[in-house]
Amino acid sequence: MIRYALRRTGHAVLLLAGASLLTFLFTTLAPGSYYDEMKLNPRIAPETIAALRAEYGLDRPLVVRYGRWIAEVARGDLGFSFAYGQPVGTLLIVRARNTLLLAGLALLLAWGLALPLGIWSAQREGAWPDRLLTAGAAALLIIPDIVLALGLLLFAVRSGWFPSGGMASVGAESMPWAARVRDAALHLVLPVAALALAALPMLMRHVRAALLEVMDSGFMRAARAHGIPRGRLLWRYGLRAAANPLISLFGVSLGTLLSGSLIVEVVMSWPGLGPFLLEAILARDLYVVIGGVLLSTLFLVGGNLAADLLLYWADPRIRRGQGAA
Repeated sequence: MIRYALRRTGHAVLLLAGASLLTFLFTTLAPGSYYDEMKLNPRIAPETIAALRAEYGLDRPLVVRYGRWIAEVARGDLGFSFAYGQPVGTLLIVRARNTLLLAGLALLLAWGLALPLGIWSAQREGAWPDRLLTAGAAALLIIPDIVLALGLLLFAVRSGWFPSGGMASVGAESMPWAARVRDAALHLVLPVAALALAALPMLMRHVRAALLEVMDSGFMRAARAHGIPRGRLLWRYGLRAAANPLISLFGVSLGTLLSGSLIVEVVMSWPGLGPFLLEAILARDLYVVIGGVLLSTLFLVGGNLAADLLLYWADPRIRRGQGAA
């Protein structure tokens, strides 16, 4: 187990290094920089701009800047924000916490709906409930995430039942504890629903397909030939046999929700990584962009690593293969 975890962790570290290199390269080679707009201000001397560029190492070659940044990351420093005048790590941790809260709740809701719906659809293959669920999943699948988020936002504005954006109401700090919790829950409803509905069709279709594939296998057909009811086979043996592809799908779904959350956060003004990264890109705040992309990649890699470890725990064939190796 320890050897397998270390090997997968090593792969994750290499992936993060590659993502950081590409992000640093593309962001640095993009035209313009944060200090270019200062040149338009006649009250700022060119010498001042040159001194600021030298202070943050922007006058050095690309390889030197990347090596210096990697050395700072190894010490736990993601760089300094030009726009905010603060360390990038301090700025990102609050936004990352909000994004993880949103994506985590959406992940629980999406899987909590996809598993029973996928099982129910597979159990009634070809019947009208199966056809209805399949058609509904197909309809949701073709709706872009941004259109779904905008539709829910329009519903909030028209109905007035839910807040139309943000994470808390004005003056929420002075509310009693129970009122603050209710206010935060109301602000979470729409963005969580948008993310969960965007991920639900894919998850439900995969759950259904995995179960139908297992139910069509030879040992399941033999069990049905011996008179064992289909429902009992599905619940008692089918779910266990279909667990491997679903566990692998867990890591992919986490990455999908995190990437989709960036769009939802911008549309619904959720104070997560999405709006923060958009502002940093528009302002050409180099180290904030690199740190945000690296953090998003870390979430994706962490989800896949968790799925790999769960798969190792659930599938004895992987453990035997590791033992033989």
